[in-house]
Amino acid sequence: MNAAKRREIFTRFQHANPHPTTELAYHTPFELLVAVILSAQATDKGVNLATAKLFPVANTPQAMLELGLDGLKEYINTIGLYNSKAKHLIETCRILVEQHGGEVPASREALEKLPGVGRKTANVILNTAFGQPTIAVDTHIFRVANRTGLAPGKTVLEVERKLLQVIEPQFLHDAHHWLLLHGRYVCKARKPLCGKCLIRDLCEYKDKTPA
Repeated sequence: MNAAKRREIFTRFQHANPHPTTELAYHTPFELLVAVILSAQATDKGVNLATAKLFPVANTPQAMLELGLDGLKEYINTIGLYNSKAKHLIETCRILVEQHGGEVPASREALEKLPGVGRKTANVILNTAFGQPTIAVDTHIFRVANRTGLAPGKTVLEVERKLLQVIEPQFLHDAHHWLLLHGRYVCKARKPLCGKCLIRDLCEYKDKTPA
């Protein structure tokens, strides 16, 4: 795919949705961190239902530590893998309190040292909470990048690096959310909604569904 096509793709995304953001409900970097950790193999809607009850009770690392492991589990037991996620969150809260003054660090290195936080989660926090131009390649973004021809790659890291290389600076901060939302609602895994796609004529996917 050439640079002109890529520019037009993101220009259209920008016009359609000038200020994209996550569908996870949060107000602080810590709340976002908790929500993203909980969202692994879970829906944003399911996470939001749980955090709507959890955050009024514990929305700081110290408060979550005081809630304790069993107390935390009571709020998140509707979410898949909640036992391991609760352990990760409690340990993460302990590290944040002991090493970061109760604040979420704004560096990749520090974030990736937190239990339950890998590169993808760190990228979400850096982009959404701290405004850094990162792209967290999830299954949706990986699919869109490959299917459209935007930034094909065999691994998540390869796609991430290609996207960072080919996306123009003015689009880079919001590209993560544009691509994710496009993959979630239009360029779906089993049957993409090509007839509703605003970049249909630019996409290089050979097996487009009927308009």
